Parts: sequence; C-alpha cells; structure tokens
Amino acid sequence: MTKLEALIKQFEKALGRFREVMDIPKTDVVRDSAIQRFEFTMDLSWKMLKAFLEDKKGIICTSPKECFREAYRQGIIEYDDDWIKLVDIRNETVHTYNEERAEEIYCQLQNALEHFEIFFKKIKDLI
Repeated sequence: MTKLEALIKQFEKALGRFREVMDIPKTDVVRDSAIQRFEFTMDLSWKMLKAFLEDKKGIICTSPKECFREAYRQGIIEYDDDWIKLVDIRNETVHTYNEERAEEIYCQLQNALEHFEIFFKKIKDLI
C-alpha cells in the first residue's frame, strides 16, 4: 500500500467518525468530540492532499495552506476561502480552548464536513 493509499484510507475513516458525531444532537461532550474529530480530519485532509500532489502531480508543498492553494491552482478544489479558514480554525482549536469560541467553532463544523465530503469524492475521482 502506498503512502497516498494509506492516507486515503485513514482520511475516509476519520471522515466517517466526524460525520458520525455531527449526526448526534449537540451537548457539550458532543461539541468537544466534534471539534476533536474535525482536527483529525483536517490534519489528514492536508496530508492526503500533500501526498496526492507529490504522487500524481510531482508538486511538493510543505504546509496546509500551501497545499490547499496549490489544489486551487491544479483544479482539484474550487477556489474557496473556507479551506484557509478551516486551517486557521484547526490551528486555533489545537492551541487554545475557550468555551465561547468552542460554540462558535461548532457552528462552523457542518460546513467543514461538507467541504471534506466534496474533497474526498474529488480525490477518489482523480485517482
């Protein structure tokens, strides 16, 4: 199994777990779990994209934002500032915890889930 294949499999599992928690009625525990699963899924999304760009396009990128910008240029994803915002949210959630901000972030997770779903379908179609 190649690195890309392994990352695709890991991303698919993380995406399923993220989707699962987003289908549960919100409580504080569900909110916190959803944020944690978002972090895992976000990390795997850019690592999968990085491996895809290297394996299929011969392009090296070294950061999440750089990889998503390159994905725009390559037509892998549609231009959308949301990807850059999702990277920023992920960076914020990993380094700080604030109850009020957690609520604001949770409200954005359905949008994140939709982006991940579309992205995963696109990657699978391109392989």
